[in-house]
Amino acid sequence: MILEQELEGKALSPQEVRSILKADNKEIVELCKRASILPRKNSKGQTYFSYDEVKNLRKVQEMKGALPVKTSRQSSAIMSILDSLRNMETSLSNKISKVIDEKLEGMDEVVVELIRCKTDNETLRQKIIDLNKEIYQLKNDLNSYKPVGLGFYKKKDKHVWE
Repeated sequence: MILEQELEGKALSPQEVRSILKADNKEIVELCKRASILPRKNSKGQTYFSYDEVKNLRKVQEMKGALPVKTSRQSSAIMSILDSLRNMETSLSNKISKVIDEKLEGMDEVVVELIRCKTDNETLRQKIIDLNKEIYQLKNDLNSYKPVGLGFYKKKDKHVWE
C-alpha cells in the first residue's frame, strides 16, 4: 500500500514497468494496444508511463490470462460451425452435381435419338421426292398409250404431234 502511494504520482520508466508487470517489451506493447494506451515521452525523449496507465496494463494482463480459455472455446465452436458449413456446402454441391449429371446423361441419349430421327426424316423426304418424280414419269408413260380397241393399246411417240 505504501509502495502504491509512492508510485502514484511518479512517472515510471519502461524498465520499471517490465519489473512490475513481469513482462518483456513485446508483451508490454501488446498490452498497450489492448488497453489503448500510448506511452508518453519526457523532454529528454525518454518513454514513461503513469501509475494509472500501469494499473490499466496490469488489469489487461490479468484479463488476458482468463481470455484464452474462452477464446479457445469460442474459436473451437466457430471452427466447428465453419466445418459444418463447409461439409454442408460440399454435400449440397455433390447432390446437385449428381442430379444435373443424371439429367444431362438422359439428355445425351435424347440428342442422339433426335439426330438419328432427323437423319431418317431427311432420307424419307428424299425418297418421297424421288417417288414423286417416278410417279410423274409413269403417268406420262401411261398417258402415251391410247386405246385402239379390243383391249389393245398403242404407244404414241412423245415427239410426234397429233
